[in-house]
Amino acid sequence: MLILSQLVDCIGTITLNQPAKRNALSRALVEEFLAALADFQKGAARAVIVRAAADAKVWSAGHDISELPRGQDPLLYSDPLERMLRAVKTFPAPVIAMVHGSVWGGGTDLALSCDLIIGDESSSFAITPANLGLAYNTTGLLQFMRRLPLNIVKEMFFTAAPVKADDAAKWGILNHLAPAPDLERFTYDLARSIASKAPLTVSAVKEQLRILIEADPITPDVFERIQELRQRVYQSADYQEGIRAFTEKRKPVFTGQ
Repeated sequence: MLILSQLVDCIGTITLNQPAKRNALSRALVEEFLAALADFQKGAARAVIVRAAADAKVWSAGHDISELPRGQDPLLYSDPLERMLRAVKTFPAPVIAMVHGSVWGGGTDLALSCDLIIGDESSSFAITPANLGLAYNTTGLLQFMRRLPLNIVKEMFFTAAPVKADDAAKWGILNHLAPAPDLERFTYDLARSIASKAPLTVSAVKEQLRILIEADPITPDVFERIQELRQRVYQSADYQEGIRAFTEKRKPVFTGQ
């Protein structure tokens, strides 16, 4: 099992459980994750917590790089990770990311798709397409823009450097920065508080906010320009080099071609 799930007292817990691959968000893991969310919805969960094992050093390494397609759009609407992010955003109860350890790439997108993020001092967040020559999708960029100041988004994407816990709290990535020994207690206390409130109200507010924040339209010419920019990236030699370098565990040499 690539995840562990349980539903207790209307609180669902999904534990990412593939330490050998640093909880990379593979197709198989995503399918188990989606099945757990479906079970929680049937069980009328009033809050869901997404976490890694207590001793994990990496909360999630992000997209499973070995599954990224080459020479075509790597982040299509139907991509498993994209389906996972949409499922979290549209789940009819609050989803809380409880973060101990580092979060990378698509894992950061997953955390930001959750309604709340609680982390301890070991937590950090990096978005790493620039390390791979990866064409990041517009939905993902908008996700960051809606959550963070634009200059912070630019620094994260331009440098791929991890945002440490203190800065994550300062910039609003974290709702709360809790001491590591108190992280689990704090997060479950918050989940229990949410679960005690009127569930229809909480669900309606979550969905209203999602609809309102995603209501900004993009004109057709702007959309086509964005697609052209992304196509140039995912068909580039640099993208091929980024994936090869990751697989070979070496630093990539990008040429801008």
